[in-house]
Amino acid sequence: MNLFFRLIKVLLGTLWRAPLELLDESVVEFRVWPSDLDVNLHMTNGRYLALMDLGRLDLILRMGMLKHMIRRRWRPVAASAAIRFRRSLRPFQKFRIRTRLVCWDERWIFFEQRFECEGRWVARGLIRALLRGGTGNVPTAEILAVMRQDLASPPMPESVALWRESEARAPIESG
Repeated sequence: MNLFFRLIKVLLGTLWRAPLELLDESVVEFRVWPSDLDVNLHMTNGRYLALMDLGRLDLILRMGMLKHMIRRRWRPVAASAAIRFRRSLRPFQKFRIRTRLVCWDERWIFFEQRFECEGRWVARGLIRALLRGGTGNVPTAEILAVMRQDLASPPMPESVALWRESEARAPIESG
């Protein structure tokens, strides 16, 4: 239930917050609630990924992308995630999630999401995602054209390039 109220907060918050450009950073603030805790009384690992979804939603909404996605029946698909934890988030602490597009290639969009509390980073996640339509994956060139953006991708950071390469070489085997 807690995620539902956070979703409503993000949706309503976009009504009063400034629009974002393609390479701008979204910042959303939350608090750690008892339903977010694991047996060690800090935010459970799985909750980070769920909250990262809300950070990306805020970015998509504020960039004006959602209307294009609905009109074309495009669905966002997160293909993989990598997250590094540095500190714990304790009960009732306030924290921020900073979300930004890092770069893209012809198929994939790469997001960086950072959790911060009291001016220090708590966790950093990378997400590899794409949009999927009725005929399959939507090329990033088509997404940019719909958004009337004529931008080349920023240079791919080495950490993202290495992660992308490892994902391509080591697919998950079905068993």
